[in-house]
Amino acid sequence: MSDALIVHGGWDGHQPGAFAEVCSELLRDEGLSIEVADSLDVLTEDRLAGLSLIVPIWTMGTITHERLTDLLEAVCRGVGVAGFHGGMGDAFRDATDFQFMVGGQFVAHPDGIKDYVVNVVPDPLTEGLSDFRVHSEQYYMHVDPSNHVLATTVFEPSEAAWVAGTVMPVAWTRRWGAGRVFYSSLGHAPEELDVPEARELLRRGMAWAAR
Repeated sequence: MSDALIVHGGWDGHQPGAFAEVCSELLRDEGLSIEVADSLDVLTEDRLAGLSLIVPIWTMGTITHERLTDLLEAVCRGVGVAGFHGGMGDAFRDATDFQFMVGGQFVAHPDGIKDYVVNVVPDPLTEGLSDFRVHSEQYYMHVDPSNHVLATTVFEPSEAAWVAGTVMPVAWTRRWGAGRVFYSSLGHAPEELDVPEARELLRRGMAWAAR
């Protein structure tokens, strides 16, 4: 039985297979055994029950009621879930219960790919990390106010100028029943995780979420 399940698919533009390899490497460094799947059919009650962590990398797409129910109930019982960018923050757009669990939903990225600053919030999970710059999509999200925020960014877009000055959460943790949930909006392309702080934030978040 594996410790962590990475399930990837959905929109190919986010290179889900390549990101699955990156996440597998990070989790193996944490001492976890990994199963990688490219079908949502693996999200069954029996398959998920013994896991420590689920990492969905599935931008857009759809999920059946049965698979969504089994996923949400597994997390509620204590299986951790961690994800990033559209792979978790823009998955299953019609599944509002999934968005409730995640704690947010992508709605826009004004100006497309751009340089911006990520401001790290002091927290045990971010100890030793400093503010950093990334070249990526700056995700504007609808965010649950109950999230425990780990990092933010300030919007100063040329498009959608009316949101200038908005402080937007970039990464957070939350609970879903007994399960731990981590999300980071960073990670449009795998090479963006070459930024040491972005990679470390994801590593720590996945490790934190794993029970």
